[in-house]
Amino acid sequence: MNIELINENEYEETANMIERSARSSYFSLYYPKCEIDSITKSLNAEGIKQRASWTNFYVVKENKIIVGCGAIGAYWGSETESSLFSIFVDPDYQRKGIGQLIINTLENDEYFRRAKRIEIPASMAAIPFYRKMGYQFKNNELIYSEGHFALEKFNKNNK
Repeated sequence: MNIELINENEYEETANMIERSARSSYFSLYYPKCEIDSITKSLNAEGIKQRASWTNFYVVKENKIIVGCGAIGAYWGSETESSLFSIFVDPDYQRKGIGQLIINTLENDEYFRRAKRIEIPASMAAIPFYRKMGYQFKNNELIYSEGHFALEKFNKNNK
């Protein structure tokens, strides 16, 4: 497995992997079809291209096939807060350490290192994983907005 910043030739393949992940039975247990359709529409090839223009958007590859992705960028333009975005792992590759590889990469990125606080809009399906990675509910509250729960982590190395 290797992880690297996405390039323009990978937007379509990444969008297809995201759609497979979003439509997997695990994810679909938590969201109705209309919400999954909305996610996959916003993260089509053009949506990924736009997101990659203002974040550091990474893809995980195995034998040149994209099997995961994740991005990090400024939280609403902040210099002291960042946010994680678009973290997906192909259903055939889940539970093999790829999610942890993505989080570790994002947490070594410049956007993470400069931030005091990092927020992640988490799907219901991903909450246990993010909690295991040290993210907690924002302000210790169960905040649900636009199909996601707000989780956060404070960067111990940037006070």
